[in-house]
Amino acid sequence: MNILVLNAGSSSLKFQIIATDLDRIRQDADARLLRGEVDRIGGEAVVTFQKGDGPKQKLTASLRDISAALDYVIRWIASPDSGISEIQSVSDIHAVGHRVVHGGELFTDSAIITDEVVKGIENCIDLAPLHNPTNLRGIRAVRDLLGHQMPQVAVFDTAFHHSLPVHAYLYAIPYHLYLRYRIRRYGFHGISHRYVAYRYRTLRNLERDQANLVSLHLGNGCSAAAIRAGVSLDTSMGMTPLEGLVMGTRSGDVDPAVLSLIASKEGLSLHEVESMLNKQSGLLGISGLTNDMRTLQGELTEHDDRRARLAIEIFCYRARKYIGAYLAAMGGADAIVFTGGIGENSPEIRRRICEGLEWAGLSLDENKNQQAVGREEVVTKEGSRLAVYVIPTDEELLIARDTARCILGEPNPS
Repeated sequence: MNILVLNAGSSSLKFQIIATDLDRIRQDADARLLRGEVDRIGGEAVVTFQKGDGPKQKLTASLRDISAALDYVIRWIASPDSGISEIQSVSDIHAVGHRVVHGGELFTDSAIITDEVVKGIENCIDLAPLHNPTNLRGIRAVRDLLGHQMPQVAVFDTAFHHSLPVHAYLYAIPYHLYLRYRIRRYGFHGISHRYVAYRYRTLRNLERDQANLVSLHLGNGCSAAAIRAGVSLDTSMGMTPLEGLVMGTRSGDVDPAVLSLIASKEGLSLHEVESMLNKQSGLLGISGLTNDMRTLQGELTEHDDRRARLAIEIFCYRARKYIGAYLAAMGGADAIVFTGGIGENSPEIRRRICEGLEWAGLSLDENKNQQAVGREEVVTKEGSRLAVYVIPTDEELLIARDTARCILGEPNPS
């Protein structure tokens, strides 16, 4: 089964073609046929294609919207130019899987997209006004281009965290506000946390209920998850992705009274302050330079930049504090798993975060940590009571597998 995986953004479209089915899933033999991205949709777009592990091809095209971008991608995939022997025509695309950011309390698992599911995603727009509308545009574009008969599946970023107990997801605000507006912690990056928990179990040959770990997804967006007996017990992002760890441009945890203070002092609306916390804060706001961790590390190494140092220290401190809190909430864990662009590729950040966790039985192996860049690796010493793993995330693979399982009628494991 050739599955087109889509992740639609406001001006971008990420896509992959993955060949998978129940046998391939059981044998861990899925085949990634193609990956790519369309950037700058709405003008002269840049389209990148990469077949398997081959070189990247870059093309440009005038693409006005998501529908036009998807039409361009599908036509290219089905053309001889793609060189994909498994796809000779559009009919060789058998299903489409979508990353959908917010499923609210309605969607606790991946779902085949029907008119009712579309309506449910629409009802969650208030919870994710920046993301769900673009996800819906991707779904509707597939319907327009490939017809209603093309099976589509929504894989929700929030679904993995529906196992949170009520004491973890409720805020200490008047309870009627939860009842009226469903104001609560939902959590995000669930597809990534679920994938690395699965890979951790696979690497250690564990059953799901034997997996006790803290996973850290560290990229431009960052979140932590406490995973006990294979399910999410708590997570750092809240009703929106703004809460929790320090991120590239997001502040993470902040005293709510700060919003009205900034609004009053700076003459801003609450909406403008919220935008500041989402887009001008985090690493960018502290450093005044960039939201890119690699650049900040370079500035620290080459120029000993004080604010770059401060941004990195706060970033690592907040992550280490969440690890400690989750170890307490879980009654201990067997491992910490790093994933995401920073988590997978920055030995220095991993080292800084792990410093001071010796009390928990963590003994980092410096050589292994330095060598673990973009690959699966255990980076603690033999006998370390709390292990540290680096596991590159693969959300697209999980979306393709969930799509196949939904269509073929097999329940999705956590």
